[in-house]
Amino acid sequence: MTDPISDYLTRLRNAIKASHRIVEVPSSKIKKEITRVLFEKGYILNYKFEEVVNHQGTIKIALKYNPITKTSAIKKMERISRPGLRRYTGVETMPRVINGMGIAIVTTSKGVMTDKEARKLNVGGEVLCYIY
Repeated sequence: MTDPISDYLTRLRNAIKASHRIVEVPSSKIKKEITRVLFEKGYILNYKFEEVVNHQGTIKIALKYNPITKTSAIKKMERISRPGLRRYTGVETMPRVINGMGIAIVTTSKGVMTDKEARKLNVGGEVLCYIY
């Protein structure tokens, strides 16, 4: 697998299209941090890290749906920086997703965070994906 973050986003996207309640993805440090950001911003219901001895483990993610309309809290996920073309940005050129309605997940020297948190801490970094 050449791009584990794209695989992570694709697994979430496919689970949402199939209306699954829970999705399992292989674990890594960056995926754990992206999952934590999604939970903090209310895009997923809950998550659990399952560690296996001598293996990478898995992340179980409970997806969030509207109880009345049955639509997902995540409308679209788009990978921005990829192995073939990395996208870095400074604080001045930090992207705003749908005029602030969505989030851009950015990996910085101070950790993985949203675009708003990066602006507040005055740090730039690699733009991983847009979520709205």
